[in-house]
Amino acid sequence: MLRFLLRIGKIGLLRAYAACSTIYTRIYFRLNGVNLGNGAQSNGVPLLEMSLSGKFTIGKNFRMNNGKYFNRIGRQYRCSFQVAKKARLTIGNNVGMSSSAIVCQHCVEIGDNTLIGGNCVIYDTDFHDLDVSKRIQDPEDFSGVRKKPVIIKNNVFIGAHSTILKGVTIGEASIIGAASVVTKDVPAGEIWAGNPAKFISFIP
Repeated sequence: MLRFLLRIGKIGLLRAYAACSTIYTRIYFRLNGVNLGNGAQSNGVPLLEMSLSGKFTIGKNFRMNNGKYFNRIGRQYRCSFQVAKKARLTIGNNVGMSSSAIVCQHCVEIGDNTLIGGNCVIYDTDFHDLDVSKRIQDPEDFSGVRKKPVIIKNNVFIGAHSTILKGVTIGEASIIGAASVVTKDVPAGEIWAGNPAKFISFIP
């Protein structure tokens, strides 16, 4: 009986925390200029770094899990969103993600009904210049850092711990296997996996 009562109490606390964190996140995002659609749910509180000139739009029914209490598959970090000056991050309708990070210094687009597994990262930038002389400057010269859009079409599933790099387009309804590193375009309706990710099979 004690075990049952503890279980019920734990579930109740988690539900209350999820409800409070959803309200807080909705307010926090909107105060920071995020165009947030209706029905957003946030289990736990994410991290947000939003430039005044950046644009961040999220469609309806967005869902995310943050931190150690939700979707426990390891490395339970909070979701993180970074939108740089004049960058544009767009997330469609009915998108779900867990403990993942998006760094948008140019353009990232995520289509409707996309699922992003735990601990995934999406980068549209190299972060540092390929020229060592610029990297070792003090302060470092970031003026030539390469940036290219990341486009993820509708109905995509990205497996946990995957990395999506700059310039990549993932076609509609494709699947990225867990722990993949995607460095080039993935056509629609295909399964890709590995490091670097390569074609595995067509969607049955």
